[in-house]
Order: sequence, then C-alpha cells, then structure tokens
Amino acid sequence: MNKKELVEAMAANKALAEVTKKEIEACLNVLMETIKKSVKAGANVALVGFGTFAKAKRAARIGINPATGEKIKIKAKNVPKFKAGKQFKELVN
Repeated sequence: MNKKELVEAMAANKALAEVTKKEIEACLNVLMETIKKSVKAGANVALVGFGTFAKAKRAARIGINPATGEKIKIKAKNVPKFKAGKQFKELVN
C-alpha cells in the first residue's frame, strides 16, 4: 500500500466520512513530518498499540565492496528504528 492508497483507505472509513481526501492527506503529512523531526531530535515517538519510532546509532564497521572484494570502512551513523507494539504484533500473527 502506498501513500495514495492509504489516504483512500482512510477516506473510506466511516469515522472520517465528513473529512476530505485532501484534509486526510494533510493530516498524514503533518503526522509523518512530526515523527521525523522528533526522532531526528532524539525523542522516541510511541503510539500505543502500534509501535515506537526511535533513533539508533549504528557503529562504524568494515565492509566489503562486492564488485572488487576490497575492504572498505563504513562510518558510524544514526538510523531510524521502528519497534512494533504488542497489539500490532498480535494482529499480524
């Protein structure tokens, strides 16, 4: 499901019957930007029943260039991390 399909699925929900697709898309955009900015700043974003978005540090390491077999240094960096909540995990199983 892509973003457009998600907006359409949300618009089909009876609880959002009076909300336009443009308004739903705007809310979704604000939600995603808020999560991105919060995680970038180092805050965890926990949506109970869904999951937690966080920033994790990936350590520097040695990798191998698959084309040449040469060893290369990969710098340490921060990466986004998502941990699914209990209810979400149970729903998927």
